[in-house]
Amino acid sequence: MPPYNRQEACDYIREEVYPPAEDTYLLLKAALAEARPEDRAMEIGCGGGAIARQLSSVVQCLIATDINPHALRATRARASEVPLVRADLFRGIKGRFDLILFNPPYLPFNPEERSGNWIDRALDGGESGRVTVDRFLQELEDHLLEGGRALMLISSLTGLPEVIEMASSLGMQAEAVLSERCFFEQLYVLRIRAKEKTGQKAQ
Repeated sequence: MPPYNRQEACDYIREEVYPPAEDTYLLLKAALAEARPEDRAMEIGCGGGAIARQLSSVVQCLIATDINPHALRATRARASEVPLVRADLFRGIKGRFDLILFNPPYLPFNPEERSGNWIDRALDGGESGRVTVDRFLQELEDHLLEGGRALMLISSLTGLPEVIEMASSLGMQAEAVLSERCFFEQLYVLRIRAKEKTGQKAQ
């Protein structure tokens, strides 16, 4: 996957916006393989716009959201054609989508590790690493169209079995579709969709 060039990487305010990294490109790879031309798509936590910039041309429509105003400015500079919404997960989002992408804050964090900068929002998954992941899963099904699916990136530090079990307890099925070793952790992209009802075929 082609990374941003050195100059683009320098454009980021590193204390405020998470720059594209291995997890970004793993999710992008999965998204490009999953996306369909007819998809109405949303990316939550768009960061610097690396995914939005490439995905917008392969789906019917895409909106991108982030709670971080610096991230939205970075995305606007790199994917100006993509509508942007400042939002905390699904708050204020009324529509439903065929495809939802999320690279959440998945690292276990202790309070003393927080810097007080906006970039904490991209990294801080709470003590378990799953605080934001669990919130996302709890709200996801209400924002998926019939047959819709989500791609979410997590780490072995987040707890793969725990995330899959959480999805299952909420009536969804999650499976790892991509995985990559990265330094001290294993990265996973999960595909999540509503469980099949009796007599209903998976799409």
